[in-house]
Amino acid sequence: MSMQTDPLLQFFDDGGTADLSRLGGKGMSLVTMTDAGMPVPPGFIVTTAAYDLFIDQAHIREDIHRLLDGLDPSLPAEVDNVSAEIREEICSRPVPEALRESTRSGYDSLQSRFPQTVPVAVRSSATAEDLPDASFAGQQDTYLWLCSFADVSEHIRKCWASLYTSRAIIYRLKNGIPEDDLSMGVVVQKMVNARVAGVAMTLDPGNGDRSKITIDASYGLGETVVSGTVTPDHLKLDKVTLSVVSQHIGAKQMELIPDAGSKTLHEHPVEAERRDRLCLTPEELTTVATMAKRAEKHYGLPQDVEWALDADLPAGENLMLLQARPETVHANRAPGEPAPTAAISGAIDLSSLTASMLKNFT
Repeated sequence: MSMQTDPLLQFFDDGGTADLSRLGGKGMSLVTMTDAGMPVPPGFIVTTAAYDLFIDQAHIREDIHRLLDGLDPSLPAEVDNVSAEIREEICSRPVPEALRESTRSGYDSLQSRFPQTVPVAVRSSATAEDLPDASFAGQQDTYLWLCSFADVSEHIRKCWASLYTSRAIIYRLKNGIPEDDLSMGVVVQKMVNARVAGVAMTLDPGNGDRSKITIDASYGLGETVVSGTVTPDHLKLDKVTLSVVSQHIGAKQMELIPDAGSKTLHEHPVEAERRDRLCLTPEELTTVATMAKRAEKHYGLPQDVEWALDADLPAGENLMLLQARPETVHANRAPGEPAPTAAISGAIDLSSLTASMLKNFT
């Protein structure tokens, strides 16, 4: 069966439809950006049909409905117990052989594009995430620098299970999001060997000013930025001229980088010389801002873009887009409602103004 006709798998670049119900929010975004010619690291999505097949054949769906029926989101201990039971079922029940074979075929096909085996990221892609009216980002998991099919297979299952973390269950119960409409795609994507990475928003998140582009950047993988682990460089640019309106040099005290020997990620202290200067050159800053504008033009509304500069690629060809999603803070603000307050010292409060992703490193 070709990748184009496999209902359980879709590559970013195979010409398939960018269908939210089939790919989830993150997968749909990556297919759309690839189709638009944006520089996206290659990969594929294990579709929601794969998740549904597993949940149904493993007879987990009935248990999910039974456990969630009447659950009170104001009782965290009960939610924790339900969450643990559902996730244990997902992580322990047998995976259908057809699904395992399809995933193995996709992984082998992706690796065949490179002269040697490359590390991959496995990223959750729920059908309700990244929508303009539901800020789901950060409620499911991403796993980085996985170097074998066994690791990938295990962490696809963990992504499925993360649909039922306590936080995600409570969010859905409080917001009336029905379980019947819920499913999970999983992205498997070549890792970017990020020298610098971060987030670009095509507005000022402090007041919603759409004439500005706001960029947060730090050394190493961008997870330190989106999770708020480091204080990044924070720059505000005029959207038309791309001139810098304001800048704040962040502490950037640590970078998350791969260790070739152990094939894992580790935190590396950033020496004072690099901490005390902007991590992006003026040319790189312009490149990031230009690509953010391009994403906004393509989607037709302000975007929250995750990006990275790949250390393995030459200057001018090294900017990679990892995700673009609609900005939700100001898009969902009612008329007359006060704008969110930016954090002190010129840095954005990433925990509330940009989406945090739950990170798990193995």
